[in-house]
Amino acid sequence: MTILSMSDLKLKGKRVLIREDLNVPLKNNVITSDIRIRAAIPTIKLALKAGAKVMIMSHLGRPEEGVPQEQYSLAPIAARLSELLKKEVPLITKWVNGFNMGNESVVLFENVRFNKGETENDENLSKKMADLCDVFVMDAFATSHRAEASTCGIIPFAPVACAGPLLLSELDALAAIMKKPKHPVVAIVGGSKVSTKLSLLESLVQKVDTLVIGGGIANTFIAAEGYTVGKSLHEADLIDEAERLSLLAKKRGAEIIVPTDVVVAEKLSEESESSPRLVSQIDDNEKIYDLGPDTIKKITGLIKKAKTILWNGPVGAFEVEQFSEGTRAIAKAIADSAGYSVAGGGDTLAAIESCKVADKIDYISTGGGAFLTFLEGKPLPAIVALEERAAKKEKVT
Repeated sequence: MTILSMSDLKLKGKRVLIREDLNVPLKNNVITSDIRIRAAIPTIKLALKAGAKVMIMSHLGRPEEGVPQEQYSLAPIAARLSELLKKEVPLITKWVNGFNMGNESVVLFENVRFNKGETENDENLSKKMADLCDVFVMDAFATSHRAEASTCGIIPFAPVACAGPLLLSELDALAAIMKKPKHPVVAIVGGSKVSTKLSLLESLVQKVDTLVIGGGIANTFIAAEGYTVGKSLHEADLIDEAERLSLLAKKRGAEIIVPTDVVVAEKLSEESESSPRLVSQIDDNEKIYDLGPDTIKKITGLIKKAKTILWNGPVGAFEVEQFSEGTRAIAKAIADSAGYSVAGGGDTLAAIESCKVADKIDYISTGGGAFLTFLEGKPLPAIVALEERAAKKEKVT
């Protein structure tokens, strides 16, 4: 993979437009997790240190395209960027038809999705964005799976288009774990539905030594083994797929770990009475919300021996204290492991923050959909566009 890197360019005096993913969770207009903002800071600082005039753009949420809406404004992000950079970062609301930096060294453009044509990858909008800069930096790995104007469409038209350090570090970390990992490799995949992660499971089962299944996904595999799962979320129509994946794993000598015991309750609530159960003992009115102690012990033992660990998705309803033990135990085991660890996915980031293990995981991907798309072995449109642009071998200064 050959992509022009921002670090290879002379940026002094250049107008540098950086696409970051600053799509952070907000509650009552207050940022509840700034992981993605903090991840973008090194790239922004590098461009500023090089003497560039820096313009930053991002999306936030899913507003009606072309219709500015206050709840989707990047104002809180501008305030947090100002704190982290220790300098004022003005939020620019009118920018797409031309913008003069003046004396400002860094600005943040208002939500790119306030512009009609962003998600449709409109060519005219892409060209307008390209006209704003001397150098375009795609640094938002988390949006690289979307062919949109600000992530992909701009790349052919910008005077120079390159990848930022965050994007490249994401690709390097994921390539290390998927292409030449040290064995044994353990992958932990949680989440609610097999249907949303079927491609991921199929890809991983052909690469890893052990695939650990948790969350609602595990319920379908438990059902595939012939057990009742009560009122638990599961996909009866995908039981055949679960059986097929288990057979595929056995054929190549890999193992899929399905819970043998779980924690159940009648409803998801702090007040619910929870009980450990063998999977053969689940009552018809019970729902599975977490892994049981024996399953947790087996999984943490596997993680301890692993040389490479991939984690995507909590393995239980960790946001409720009495159903958080499985996710917390796995987070701690990964943090304590000597193996190389990579974790990613929106809910995974929240679990990592909740368990306070971020500094002990080797690489935390800011990507959600892009993270999964890469692991599934599918092309990422923004990366493809950068590769095609670099293949032209244009002379840059």
